[in-house]
Amino acid sequence: MAPGPTSGSSATCAIGVMAKAPRSGRSKTRLCPPLTPDQAALLSGAFLRDTTANILEAARSAPIAAYAAYAPRGAEALVSPHLVIGTQLVPADGDIPAPAAVEGFGRCLLQAVGGMLAQGHAAACVLSADIPTLPTRLLVQAARILLAPGDRAVLGACDDGGYYILGLKQAHARLFADIAWSTDAVAAATRARAHEIGLALVELDPWYDVDDAASLAQLCADTSGYAAPATRAVLARLTETSEAVLA
Repeated sequence: MAPGPTSGSSATCAIGVMAKAPRSGRSKTRLCPPLTPDQAALLSGAFLRDTTANILEAARSAPIAAYAAYAPRGAEALVSPHLVIGTQLVPADGDIPAPAAVEGFGRCLLQAVGGMLAQGHAAACVLSADIPTLPTRLLVQAARILLAPGDRAVLGACDDGGYYILGLKQAHARLFADIAWSTDAVAAATRARAHEIGLALVELDPWYDVDDAASLAQLCADTSGYAAPATRAVLARLTETSEAVLA
């Protein structure tokens, strides 16, 4: 995909959503039930479209470059149709040299941060693909904090103990080390790692990610945050075809 107008600029902050190609039976599996595998994959694609649109909306207020950090390698053609035009691609399948303590999803996150910084950006954020309604102002805030002088990290915690965004000015591998991924201890462990290496950590307002039936219900009832038109359209369609699914 051709670089956007802000690509490679040392005065910009890259924000990359962690993207997997939406596939039935492999996307948003914790939403099944109440959704079917096909419905979960459809919603996954809508999340990617809304999240990349949200990043580009934030780029109207701050020097931000939009990315999708995708996996597996070679899946570009499967991921790209779900992204808003202007979103660049960077691989994040974890197939990189890394300290032994950086395992699993941590390797993917570290690869994404390093890949975006390698494009010449002054800072890079990894962003959850499960937060379609995240307020745009939080993306703007993350970029502005990171682009100020001095080394620091930005963390936006989720209600479930994880985080929806982590932003860095250097690829500090320690922030991804010895983390029990997909648990309620991820944000706390990340704070501890930042403290260990003496890295200033600025926290944003918390938000919720949509990864189970309860948070899906929250999404359906929520009217705050980013409008998420693609997600709302899919939810409306699912409600029309099967009222019991989102009841």
